[in-house]
Amino acid sequence: MTHAKIAKTNAARLLDRAKIAYELIPYRVDEEHLAATHVAEQLGEPIECVFKTLVLKGDRTGHFVCVIPGDREVDLKAAARVSGNKKCDLIPMKELLPTTGYIRGGCSPIGMKKPFPVFIHATASNYSHIYISAGIRGLQIKIAPADLIDFVRAAVADLVAD
Repeated sequence: MTHAKIAKTNAARLLDRAKIAYELIPYRVDEEHLAATHVAEQLGEPIECVFKTLVLKGDRTGHFVCVIPGDREVDLKAAARVSGNKKCDLIPMKELLPTTGYIRGGCSPIGMKKPFPVFIHATASNYSHIYISAGIRGLQIKIAPADLIDFVRAAVADLVAD
């Protein structure tokens, strides 16, 4: 059985250039269910190690990125605190593509149009690898959390509501 060659995304090319080990993992996209829980089901992986990328805007620092477990919600107060803001909110969906170059369901913390501060939820370090979007729907990057944290210069923080 032959496998179709997976086209490299910008995020994957950036990891290649930095000589960081990763694996591209395709999955079947369901336009009705773009949630990380669906991605985890498709991958056959626990939802706790499939992370979603959220873009927020703070009242003081502007845009920043939170990478959190797929089944959790970002705690806006915690996100504001760690990012140096008094308050913050998710950016409107219509601003995602012009701000990052990515669409909903395909937003990667790697290779956005501009480098934004990145915060990764502390539980990422509990796993030998995590999954993040490769920058398009239907493709995930399997990567060691420490490699991702180093590459995007992320701060590790508690970002989710209990």
